[in-house]
Amino acid sequence: MAEEKNEKRRYSKEELQEFKEIILRKLEQARRDFEMYKSALNHDGSNDIQDTSPTFKVLEEGAAVLSKEEAGRLAQRQEKFIRHLNAALVRIENGTYGVCRETGKLISKERLRAVPHATLSIEAKNNRK
Repeated sequence: MAEEKNEKRRYSKEELQEFKEIILRKLEQARRDFEMYKSALNHDGSNDIQDTSPTFKVLEEGAAVLSKEEAGRLAQRQEKFIRHLNAALVRIENGTYGVCRETGKLISKERLRAVPHATLSIEAKNNRK
């Protein structure tokens, strides 16, 4: 037999279903986290600083700004993560999920279980460094 490799090019429907379930669980958690970060941005919290001395008020407002900035960064990261997970669901539907966009080879199941929105194999990721 000529160069016939028994290398899989795509994951089976059953394997894709497993990945879809992982992604849906992560998506649900990511959406909850995103809402929590958004809520932190929209609410000042329960500590009222109206009647404190000016010095403490400035310190507390500074801490609130930092925590709002951090909440904003976390919300942005979570929103990006949600977009990546949704894109992974699209790839499952169109049959390209789990295929490295650089090498064209299957991304390992272990990597996809850990990073279900991955589009690069470890090999391709390491070659980018």
